[in-house]
Amino acid sequence: MCEKLCHRIFSSLKNLLLLMPILFIFSIGYVHAQELKPIKLMDPDKKGGMPLMEALSLRASEHSWSDKEISLKDLSNLLWAAYGINRPNGKRTASTATDARDIDVYVFRKEGIYLYNAVDNVLNPVISGDYRNKIGIPKWIDPDMGNRIMADIKADILILLVSDISRFHLEPPDDVRLRWAAMDAAIVYQNIALYCSSAGLAERPRALLSEEQIRDFLKLTKTQYPMLNIPVGYEAE
Repeated sequence: MCEKLCHRIFSSLKNLLLLMPILFIFSIGYVHAQELKPIKLMDPDKKGGMPLMEALSLRASEHSWSDKEISLKDLSNLLWAAYGINRPNGKRTASTATDARDIDVYVFRKEGIYLYNAVDNVLNPVISGDYRNKIGIPKWIDPDMGNRIMADIKADILILLVSDISRFHLEPPDDVRLRWAAMDAAIVYQNIALYCSSAGLAERPRALLSEEQIRDFLKLTKTQYPMLNIPVGYEAE
C-alpha cells in the first residue's frame, strides 16, 4: 500500500514539474497583456500638411519602409485624417453609407493591437503581442506565394479596417451591406493615403488576408468583416 501511495505522489510531483514551464509562460503572457495600456493621442494639427494636388501627385503604393518608429504626432494625425471627428455633431472625416459609421480602425503595433476610439481620441488595447505579420492569407492563395507576400511587410504599424454591417440602417440584404462596407473602407483608406503622401509616410493598401485567422485572434462577431489592411511607416531612405 505504501509503495503504491509513494508511486502516486512521485507521479503527481513529476507531472507538476513538467507543467511548471508552461504555467510560467502563460503567466508571463497574462502579465504582459495586463501591462498593455491605452495610448492617449494628440489633438490633430488641422493646419499642417501640403496642398491637396501635391499630395495626390505623390500618392503611391510603397513596398519598403524605414526602421523608424512612427511618432505620436504623426500617428495621431493619421488616425484623425482616416476616421476622426471633424464636426461638433460627431460626424467623421470619412463618409459612410446611411451614416452607419460601420468602420472600426485597428492599429497593429509591435507590442499589441489597439482599437481607435475617435470620440475619446485614444487607442484602446485589444490584445498584446506582435500580430503585424499574422493576418494570414486567403485559402485560395498558394502558400509559398503567400509567405513571400507576408515577408514583404516590414512597416512600423499595420492598420486593419473592419466593417460591422449590423450598423447599416434600412436593413438591406447582406450582399448590399457588404458592397457598402467595401465602399466605406475604401473612403477611409483614401484619407489614409492622402495623409501619408502629405506627411512623408509610406503605405500600401492590401486586400489579401485570412478572414478566419483574424476573426479568431480579434474575436470578431459574425457581422464584423475585415476589409483592408494597410502597412504604414516612414519612407525608406
